[in-house]
Amino acid sequence: MTFTSSKRLLQIVVTALGLVPVSVGLYGVMFGPEFLRGAAVPAVDLDSHFRYLSGIFLGVGLMFYASLYEIEHKTLLFRLAAGLVVLGGVARLASLLTIGLPSAGHLVGLGLELIVVPLLAYWQGRLAATYRERAQLPFAQSK
Repeated sequence: MTFTSSKRLLQIVVTALGLVPVSVGLYGVMFGPEFLRGAAVPAVDLDSHFRYLSGIFLGVGLMFYASLYEIEHKTLLFRLAAGLVVLGGVARLASLLTIGLPSAGHLVGLGLELIVVPLLAYWQGRLAATYRERAQLPFAQSK
């Protein structure tokens, strides 16, 4: 696969997967934990915390989108966003191990957080390294 086709494919995958944190985060900010149908009506503090975390989730999705243009230069931003997602996945895994299995949607999220996102970060890093090699740059350049 050529550098350009790998770059375009990564941009397409990140654009598609970025819809998850952006849409779910925005929905959570707007409607709180309502989408967790069947859950008890949350306390005011729980609703506040849920919306706060949804805002952070939305922000992480926007960070991924901010890395799309010249993605081969955005290693630091991409890794920061990916690291936040992985940390969230570790927290979700802790819940699974201590409380039990969540719903299917949360299990899918766990797979994205602990498997797919690290693979995307690796792909972006390889793309950036290839770019540096081709451009004969001595060090990673970040914008």
